[in-house]
Amino acid sequence: MTETILDKAEAFSASSSKSSGAKPKLGFLGVGWIGRNRMEVIAKHKAAEVVYISDTAIQNAEEALKSAPEAKQVSSLEAMLHQPGVDGIVIATPSAFHAEQSSLALEAGKTVFCQKPLGRNVEETKRVVEAARNNNKLLGVDLSYRYTKAMKEVYKVVQSGELGQIYAIELVFHNAYGPDKAWFYEPKLSGGGCVIDLGVHLVDLALWSMNFPKVKKVQSHLYAKGKPISMAEGKVEDYASANIELEGNTHMQLSCSWNLPAGQEAIISATFYGINGGIAFKNINGSFYDFVAERYYGTKTEQLCTPPDDWMGRAGVAWAERVANGEGFSEEAEEFVKVAEVLDKIYGR
Repeated sequence: MTETILDKAEAFSASSSKSSGAKPKLGFLGVGWIGRNRMEVIAKHKAAEVVYISDTAIQNAEEALKSAPEAKQVSSLEAMLHQPGVDGIVIATPSAFHAEQSSLALEAGKTVFCQKPLGRNVEETKRVVEAARNNNKLLGVDLSYRYTKAMKEVYKVVQSGELGQIYAIELVFHNAYGPDKAWFYEPKLSGGGCVIDLGVHLVDLALWSMNFPKVKKVQSHLYAKGKPISMAEGKVEDYASANIELEGNTHMQLSCSWNLPAGQEAIISATFYGINGGIAFKNINGSFYDFVAERYYGTKTEQLCTPPDDWMGRAGVAWAERVANGEGFSEEAEEFVKVAEVLDKIYGR
């Protein structure tokens, strides 16, 4: 299962045009900066054809059309689904719409690539996965850090068993900024705060690297503006910590935040400690984009991977290539449910 993901990432690095089938025709729903970036990267690597664009903000659609002049603008997802020759939909809308829009597209017989989170909770996530299964369509989620060269090196070492028993995993994502859209701060629209926005990436990386072991116990603490909160209060957290016990005697610790006085723009890391050493995926110089892979032997550090790495959009390209190769539903989609289950436990749901 996970080998398929890495194989696809390797295929992307070696060549972005090895798909044996016809290029899928894609509609792009939501083309703000993330949606437009994914569209431009997929088009640049000739992994698919950009045929339709839709966004409620006119300026977003106009900017996207500059990058994809052959595409047509339509008014909505429904309009896109009724157009002939659409194979898949790439969704980059606010989180509250992800599950419904993904399900509608899948039920209309389209394959889907969606921004995270796929759902605001595990129930929504399960519904989307079931829609993909029932319609035999490939479902992708933009868990983009899996596709960085640095995380690929970390994954290889963890999977090799060289670290021995991995007894501790430390996950950190501190963002010195906060979201600039109001809906992020409304739990009914976002599903949560910094955990579902940032922590989702690191929980996914840890569970994926460890082959998704059973989660035995989750304890968490959520804060908003320095005060403890619960999700029942109608607030979202801007700081969170969680202790997660995995089957196999592995302890996982997560810390994430928005607007933290971190002394730099961001602190991002996933570190795995085993009885024979450690390995880490981490950003450098406070960057949101530059990552290294470091191997630890006692007091010695070995760098396995350093920037540059043009990884933005790589997950979407790998998904589009799999669509071109005729792949239908993959059981990998159950991984999205397993991550959502952990987030729900962190939120006390």
